[in-house]
Amino acid sequence: MQKKIIKLSILLFIIFVIGVFFISLNKNSIYDTKGLVGQKITNVQLDHFSKNKIITEKDLSENQFTLINFWASWCGPCRDENSVLLELNEEKKLKILGVNFKDNKKNAQNFLLELGNPYDDLAEDSLGKQSINFGIYGIPESILINKNLIIIKKFIGPISHSDNEYIRSVINKK
Repeated sequence: MQKKIIKLSILLFIIFVIGVFFISLNKNSIYDTKGLVGQKITNVQLDHFSKNKIITEKDLSENQFTLINFWASWCGPCRDENSVLLELNEEKKLKILGVNFKDNKKNAQNFLLELGNPYDDLAEDSLGKQSINFGIYGIPESILINKNLIIIKKFIGPISHSDNEYIRSVINKK
């Protein structure tokens, strides 16, 4: 009797493991943030980089468009996109908020001194916890929002010249 219970338990365990395996095959394991487009960002609580201040949704809604760019001094692709961000900074309808991600403050300051500061304002996310609210899972990443805090587009990887043209076309629509 005890042998039957052990055999039945083993059989049920094997069926359970196989069932979990087949269920997991049907799940999409690719982290996708395309669903964020069209959504409103909320609960923005970013520490300002140099002031004793918190950047909130109210601050972001004062701009016609805001490009929120997550970057770090240790990030090679962030160096590559800096010149494109400097070009974008010339747009009057666009404000660029840089969020320094898991970085040493002194290194971040040196990065901006060396390459130029494309940001209208700077925040920091030294632990990377606030970035999760934006769907950020690597850097550089950027999010273009309008004054209603609706996400227009998310850019994964460095902003390119073609991204620059796209952003300019969106913000300069009449």
